[in-house]
Amino acid sequence: MEEVKGKCVIFSAPSGAGKTTIVHHLLKQDLGLEFSVSACSREPRGNEVDGSDYYFLGLEEFKNRIDQDAFVEWEEVYTNNFYGTLKFEMQRIWSAGKTVIFDVDVIGGLNLKKQFQENAFAIFVKPPSYEELEKRLRGRSTETEDKINQRMSKAKKELSFAPEFDYILINDDLAEACDKAEDLIADFLKK
Repeated sequence: MEEVKGKCVIFSAPSGAGKTTIVHHLLKQDLGLEFSVSACSREPRGNEVDGSDYYFLGLEEFKNRIDQDAFVEWEEVYTNNFYGTLKFEMQRIWSAGKTVIFDVDVIGGLNLKKQFQENAFAIFVKPPSYEELEKRLRGRSTETEDKINQRMSKAKKELSFAPEFDYILINDDLAEACDKAEDLIADFLKK
């Protein structure tokens, strides 16, 4: 199969900043975007569906795919907890004439930006404050205290990478953040 290249839009943020909500909003707009389904080594949670929410590969299969060079990028986010972007997923979207939109962790976002350079637009979604981020995570009521502490510790480090992105979108008002994201992407896709 011939390799097709296109543009991609990357959304990264600490957990709880609102990037997934913004990405879901953008996918409902008429911007020609299609979500890149990430692969992971973990088991599905709740109502998650394989091939729709993630490609749930399991640890061994994920490592096999790394060895086969099947990923555009991948990262061990937590011990034995891998996430990555499969090459075939991007090809599938570009072959359909769409722009890939990513909802990835901060390091994954920077790796994608580095790889796709001028064909990528990387947006860092920043919470209005560290305290607000913790409040949002607690408000989800889906995380253990240990997980919240782990995510907050990681968020401190992730926030330091914000200046390396093409744009920092502060999400203190969700509707405004969604509108701004639409404008930014429409401008990028015109280039």
